[in-house]
Amino acid sequence: MRAFAILAIVAVVGSAPGARAEKLTFEERVELTRGLMAEYGTVKVLLPRSKKALEFESNGTFDKKDWAAIAKESGPAARMGDSVQITKVEIESDKLVLEINGGYRGGKKWYSGVQVSTNGSAPTPIGNGNSNATGGTSIAILLHKPLEPMKASEIKKLLAPVIDFEKHSVTEIYSETLPPETQKAIKDKRVIEGMNHEQVILAMGKPLHKSRETKDGIDLEDWVYGQAPGKITFVTFKGDKVSKVKEAYAGLGSQVQDPK
Repeated sequence: MRAFAILAIVAVVGSAPGARAEKLTFEERVELTRGLMAEYGTVKVLLPRSKKALEFESNGTFDKKDWAAIAKESGPAARMGDSVQITKVEIESDKLVLEINGGYRGGKKWYSGVQVSTNGSAPTPIGNGNSNATGGTSIAILLHKPLEPMKASEIKKLLAPVIDFEKHSVTEIYSETLPPETQKAIKDKRVIEGMNHEQVILAMGKPLHKSRETKDGIDLEDWVYGQAPGKITFVTFKGDKVSKVKEAYAGLGSQVQDPK
């Protein structure tokens, strides 16, 4: 996984004029900073690169169209599955600033991929090559009330829809984005129509046998799971989608054939 530079801002908006947030004690500030500093997380959605903080509601919703438009214009700061790390924590009266992988100005420098060679010696990279990030972004979690004493676990929970701090695998994160029926099928280790190749592998693993054919100009592919004696599962793909699933029982000494 690649590490990308991200700046996350937890901001307070919509408070009444003159309202003041309850101040954090020194101990609470230390606890919050220690709980967030140097923590790693895994990105769950594409994060656009943006100088202006991306608006994100504390109920877990955000304007996907707006984020997509920003990503189209400025490019991504991090993609699903990328690893990020909090590198600085700033606590203010009405916001909590989390700098990740160096913040907006962090990431990959123009010279990171440049190598120099002197007197015929082996090329030496100028940069240290520890990041493939091209830049970062910021996220504004809109709380609609003054900032109150909060624990690090609460901040992580607020960011959970976009950054996973629970050290889940990329496969688990990907599965969470699938329709409920597909998630259930993968959990039950079975295949349903409409799955793609990657989802079938998540559910059943790699097939024992594969075969391909072209019928009426359409590419068909059969995957076979299981062996005699026992249950045999035949999965037929039309393009990248499962079009048919059949199961049969093969006794000892039987040959595996598609039960068409």
